[in-house]
Amino acid sequence: MSSQRSHPWMDCAPPKISIGSPHGRFFRRGVLYILLILVSLLSSCNFPLFSAVRRQSFSPDASIPPPLVSWTGMPSLTPFQPQVPSKTAPPTDLITPTKTPPPPTALSTWPAPNSGGLGPTPVTPVPPPFPLLSDSEAINFLLVGSDRRTTSFRTDTLIIVSLRPQQRLVTLISIPRDLYVYIPGWTMQRVNTAYQQGELSGYPGGGPALLKDTLLYNLGIRIDHVAMIEFDGFRQIVDTLGGIDVPLACPFTDWHIINPKRSDQDPNNWQLYTIGPGLVHMDGDLALWYARSRLRSSDFDRGRRQQEVLRAIYTQALRLNVIPHLPRLYHDLRYTVTTDLSLDDLLALTPLASDLSAPSVRSFYINRDHLVAWRTPQGAAVQLPDLPAIQALIQDAMSPLGEGEAAHLETVVEIHNGTDRPDLDILAAERLHYAGFETRLASADSPPQEHTQLYDLTSAQDPTQSRALLEALGMPASSLVSSPEPLSPVAYRLVLGNDYDPCFNPADLTH
Repeated sequence: MSSQRSHPWMDCAPPKISIGSPHGRFFRRGVLYILLILVSLLSSCNFPLFSAVRRQSFSPDASIPPPLVSWTGMPSLTPFQPQVPSKTAPPTDLITPTKTPPPPTALSTWPAPNSGGLGPTPVTPVPPPFPLLSDSEAINFLLVGSDRRTTSFRTDTLIIVSLRPQQRLVTLISIPRDLYVYIPGWTMQRVNTAYQQGELSGYPGGGPALLKDTLLYNLGIRIDHVAMIEFDGFRQIVDTLGGIDVPLACPFTDWHIINPKRSDQDPNNWQLYTIGPGLVHMDGDLALWYARSRLRSSDFDRGRRQQEVLRAIYTQALRLNVIPHLPRLYHDLRYTVTTDLSLDDLLALTPLASDLSAPSVRSFYINRDHLVAWRTPQGAAVQLPDLPAIQALIQDAMSPLGEGEAAHLETVVEIHNGTDRPDLDILAAERLHYAGFETRLASADSPPQEHTQLYDLTSAQDPTQSRALLEALGMPASSLVSSPEPLSPVAYRLVLGNDYDPCFNPADLTH
């Protein structure tokens, strides 16, 4: 476990750039290269869940810090059969089309169902296209994780990354693989089938184009660039960075194979594996397991963990300035990332990616609050979109910073750890980053304290800002202490006590 005390995020003055200027293009390409590094984690959810390619055996004797890892049980003696994707047989719901559908020529003109070949009969009405919710000020990337090893594959991880260079703002949107959508020119189907359908049907532009059009039709988001990753390079990239430090606010437990050389069908070759809470240092193997596991959780929770790892890789890339690692990173990426921008251009522009601070990365998740679970007549479990709820979420995510969010970014909270629990201040800082607040860790821990208190040091004593901080931290109003300090370099001082619970769900925080 790391006890790092320095603030991991860089705070750089914003360059004067415009989206259309050469400097604006340099900025967004430099950021994309870092994002291409980050997208490597997306392959993690597409490995066969306990693949024999794993290099490290996580047995009880493995050298992992005891405070963060506990072995909490053995599998039942009932035969344990993890579902492993087939390596040869194509999915039964994918049917190769016989003709090429026409591409959309305008937002109001879309291929009719089955114009690209016969697919499963739609059992829900085809919805109308979403209104366009992304504007010209944003550059939108789609990060895709694929299990492509044969002609049969799915894109089970989809994360939209929207960049607003003028505001130094990044927005992440996780899309669940079982979202049931209209795939233009085909039928109603899971969103994770769109890419392969585009490849099989001869759709103009292939899989990337059909996936982009699917997201435009169903979510109203224009995708400008696509980066697709397969599974070969993830561990090497994380290990090239020296590993990553992931702040785990809540403990996470899932099944873990003990010895990858033994059969994954042997119930005695499994144990429950727990990490967190705390600042957990992960090598490529551990990061891979954390980002992909879902036997005891869900696809929605996996999306949250993937974003956590994205943030951690980005933090580490900035901390190291990444330049000494470019040769190995380039070697790792060149065989595992497919994108429509040149890696040579991205390599030359990497340093410009450092113009982002932690609270400038916003996280959104399409989850159960925006979906209705449903089972098709064929027995497939899918997620029907709650259209008003999803539209509200996307509008929020794709909007520029509002007045309240801008005020959060200008509010600095100094955090003191008044407990004997190491890294509690780092976990509180990460929680505030998700809510859009700047933080600073105190240089020394505070004396022991039972109760957590938030001190308002401002002269204005703005109740709206104080209430937003309390809600983000999960603290009652009684924890607020008015203590104006006109000369204080920070707006608030948070002193953590033994009653502070670090566990939270980022999806519950408002920006």
